[in-house]
Amino acid sequence: MYKATIQMETLICPSCVQKIEKATKSLDGVDKESVKVLFNSSKVKFDFDADILSLEDVEKAITALGFEIIKSQAKAK
Repeated sequence: MYKATIQMETLICPSCVQKIEKATKSLDGVDKESVKVLFNSSKVKFDFDADILSLEDVEKAITALGFEIIKSQAKAK
């Protein structure tokens, strides 16, 4: 299991948070209980199983919604 943080461009509304949270939680391999979208800091934090999906897969799901990612990182728990 890996712990990941994705730094987003500024999130401007609560519905943005809900869209990102829903998209992230829908991915196989993401620990749904760990997903946190932090509105004030524009960060997405979650745990995921790298045997099932990659950090890039999560990034693609978020950018497909029209959001921009500044940087992302993952490290083993």
